[in-house]
Amino acid sequence: MGKWWQETVFYEIYMPSFKDGNGDGIGDFKGLREKIPYLAELGIGGVWLTPFYPSPKVDNGYDVSDYYAVDSDFGTMADLEAFIAEANAYGIRVIADMVVNHVSTEHAWFQEARLARDSPKRDWFVWQDTPNNWESFFGGAAWEWDALTEQYYYHSFAKEQVDLNWRNEEVVREIWNVFDFWLDKGLDGFRLDVINNLTLTRNFPDNPVDVNGEQVHIFDKDQPGMDLKMAEIGAYIREQGDYFTVGEISSDKLSDIEKYAGNDGLDVTFNFNFGSVTSRDGIVAELSRMQEVYADGRMPTLFFGSHDMSRSWNRLADGREEVAQMLAMLMLTAHGVPFVYFGEELGMADFVPDSVDAMRDVRGIYAYDLELAAGRTADEALKVAQDKTRDKARAPMWWPEGFSQGATWIGEVPPDFERGRRMFAFYQALIALRKTTDFCEHGYQSFDVDGTLLTYVRGDYLVCLNFGETHEMRNRWGDLTEILANQTIVFDVKTVKLPENAAVIFKVGK
Repeated sequence: MGKWWQETVFYEIYMPSFKDGNGDGIGDFKGLREKIPYLAELGIGGVWLTPFYPSPKVDNGYDVSDYYAVDSDFGTMADLEAFIAEANAYGIRVIADMVVNHVSTEHAWFQEARLARDSPKRDWFVWQDTPNNWESFFGGAAWEWDALTEQYYYHSFAKEQVDLNWRNEEVVREIWNVFDFWLDKGLDGFRLDVINNLTLTRNFPDNPVDVNGEQVHIFDKDQPGMDLKMAEIGAYIREQGDYFTVGEISSDKLSDIEKYAGNDGLDVTFNFNFGSVTSRDGIVAELSRMQEVYADGRMPTLFFGSHDMSRSWNRLADGREEVAQMLAMLMLTAHGVPFVYFGEELGMADFVPDSVDAMRDVRGIYAYDLELAAGRTADEALKVAQDKTRDKARAPMWWPEGFSQGATWIGEVPPDFERGRRMFAFYQALIALRKTTDFCEHGYQSFDVDGTLLTYVRGDYLVCLNFGETHEMRNRWGDLTEILANQTIVFDVKTVKLPENAAVIFKVGK
């Protein structure tokens, strides 16, 4: 019997956009609690909550100003505790985003640190008299001048998100206290934000620049000692009980991503090479690489959407329902831990802000300002900002009664409830099938790639996914019974004819 999270389908809830319960246009715990029966009907076993801690929301909550409280936009601590208790009563576990790479510049720790160079908390952050060339992952310099003490502080993201100094043991002990506090509140684990970006070094060599003049982020992430620090974090949380840790790793190297997962690190890590692909072309190849790399017992993650990327309906499915269903079948039947992004089960589409005033994401706004500073026109700057903004996947959830009784915090996407009903039923059937079979057992009985055709067997079930043109496949599995398909599949004793973008699950006769 595996660990509970190995058999769980997780569902990411972007807190401001899921359901507003008090009419102020912002999602909250009251609204979320109302929708627990919906999650249970879908078959979800775990939810991942994005940050709900107090924050000035420069980066939509990923700039935490108090680790030990609930932001009033989302309700009270009692609201959170009531939500967790009711979710648990429905058999749903709850994990939450934990942002320990940086804090808001409004956090009391930083406010104390910047009072004087000899402040007791000065070394909780990273200061330099003369900065190196490191750039923020949002663009622009990663060092901000602080006139009060006449030094620069380091921020790997927005200038309002100051990085913690993880080589300071006082910082580490305080983060352990933060973990303990929320686990005691009933959380079942954490999704650790940009966790491989932790600052461990005392040396700050310049990053190289490529032939296009773009900085290559080498020395500002995956720093020496990061594998040991990840093992320390994973071990600490496991020592507290049966909890789950998933790390967001800012890397495009599978070797870097997978090395932080397992008994000597976090439980799993997100592979954005798979989850954030820009087209369907690379999906089969990446899944094949994952199958080889994770063959030692570690489990990959499976997802096609998150709050940081365009929705899979636009990015991968091209607005085609059969393709969206094929992606769902892959995510929910392949070996790994699946994460469904809210609204994917309805086929929700992207929100594209039509002006910078409609944008809420700091990365898009940063991009717009940088383009203007480089001499671009407002229209040119807006186009770049629309490409970079993460607002696309953050529009409010489609509910029959509406998301809110008030004006929403961000623009909405017109709902398509007929599509939503069909997509929901497909996801629901997949999750139910996963629960009643051995899909969650480790690995595959067979795993084959034939051009754009992917087939694998898990337990007594054969999954066929055709990413290319119509393909006639020889039946070498014997007696087949169709269980679920996104299109009409023609098959007999000897062959199976799969149209383009077909996805089908067969029961294999014994």
